[in-house]
Amino acid sequence: MADPYAWLTPALKTIHRAQWHRTVQTVAGKAGPVVELGGQRVINFASNDYLGLAGDERLITAAIAATAAYGTGSTGSRLTSGHRQLHQDLERAIADLKQTEEAIVFSSGYLANLGAIAAVVGPRDGVMGDRYNHSSLKMGAKLSGATVYEFPHGDLAALTQLLQEHRHQYRRCLITTDSVFSMDGDLAAVPELLAIAAQYEAMLLIDEAHGTGVFGPHGAGVVEHFGCTGQPLIQVGTLSKALGSLGGYVAGSAELIDFLRNRAPSWIYTTGLSPADTAAAKEAIALLHREPQRRAQLWRNVDTAKQILSQSFPLLPSASPILCAQLHSPAQALDLAAQLRHGGIWVPAIRPPTVPTSRLRFSIMASHDANHFQQLKQGIGSLSPRAKGKEQC
Repeated sequence: MADPYAWLTPALKTIHRAQWHRTVQTVAGKAGPVVELGGQRVINFASNDYLGLAGDERLITAAIAATAAYGTGSTGSRLTSGHRQLHQDLERAIADLKQTEEAIVFSSGYLANLGAIAAVVGPRDGVMGDRYNHSSLKMGAKLSGATVYEFPHGDLAALTQLLQEHRHQYRRCLITTDSVFSMDGDLAAVPELLAIAAQYEAMLLIDEAHGTGVFGPHGAGVVEHFGCTGQPLIQVGTLSKALGSLGGYVAGSAELIDFLRNRAPSWIYTTGLSPADTAAAKEAIALLHREPQRRAQLWRNVDTAKQILSQSFPLLPSASPILCAQLHSPAQALDLAAQLRHGGIWVPAIRPPTVPTSRLRFSIMASHDANHFQQLKQGIGSLSPRAKGKEQC
C-alpha cells in the first residue's frame, strides 16, 4: 500500500532547498538583554521584551504569589471553573490603560484575534485587511467565513477603492490592521483608517501586539500615540511582549466585550489564562504607570541602534523598536546572522515566506546598555567585506 505520509520527505527537501527551513534555538536562563544560547552568552537583539519586564523580579514575585494562592492552572474555561478574581482585576487594569469601557483576556494574542474576528463577522460579511497583517489577523478572517480582501501594505487609496466597490454587498464590514507591523517596524495610519471606517460604516480592528506598553504617553499603544483614544474601534493586543507575560486581550465598549464573552469561540472553549501569567501581566501594567522612564530609555536606545545600524545597512522605514536591515537573499541573511552570532550578537534572519524579502530583524529593549551597543557596533564592523556597505543591498 502507498504511504499516505510519503509527501513529507519531498516537501521538507523543498523547504531546505529554498533555505526556508527553521529550527528552534534553546535559550538558557532568565529573559534579558544578555542570554545563553547553545552554551554561548550573546547580546539579545531577538526578543520582543521591549521594556525588559519578562525577567523583572516583581513580575516573578507576583507570579509566584498567584501560583501559591490559586494553583498552577485555571482548570477550565472562564465560563465553567476557570474564572478567578485575578482575571477580572487584570481586565479592569487593561480597560483603564486603554481607556475603554471593558476588556476581555484570552489565553494568547493569536486566540484573541481568532475569537474577535470570528465573532463580529461571518459568511454574510466582508473583511478588508492590510497585506502585511499578522498571521492571526489573516487566519481569523479566513475562519470567520467572511469574504476576505487584501489591500497593498499601507495603501489607503486601495482600501478606499475596495470599500467603494464592495461595501454595499455585505451586511457588516471589518477593516483589520496591525498597529506596528512586526516584520517592518512601521505604523498603521490610525487616524486615517478611523475616518475611512466611519465613511463606509465599517468596523475597525487594530492589533496592538507590538504597540502596547511601547507607544503613547501612558504606554497604551499606537491608538493613544495618535490621539485616537475613545474612538469607536476594536483594540486587540498581547500580554507576551512589552508586558513580559503571556495571553491576549480585546478592549472596547461594554457591549462588544459582553458579545465576545458569548460568541468568541477561542475564549468560550479554552482554558482560562494561568494565575501566574495573569498576575505577572497585572504587575507589568502597574509598572507602566509607575515607571515611565522605561519607555523613555527604550526610545533613547532605539535612536542609538539606528545610528549604528544605518552606517552599514539600508534600514526599512521604522517608527518602532523593530529595526530591519534589508538584504538580498535568504542565504545572505543566514550568513550575516551566523557571523554576528559568532561574535556574540543574536539577531534573527527573517526570510520568506514570513516576509516578502530577507532581512535581519533587530529588536531593541529598554534594558540594553551602552556596552551592548558598543559590542553591536564592533560586531557589525567585523562582518566580512561582502556583507558591508549599502551598495550590497
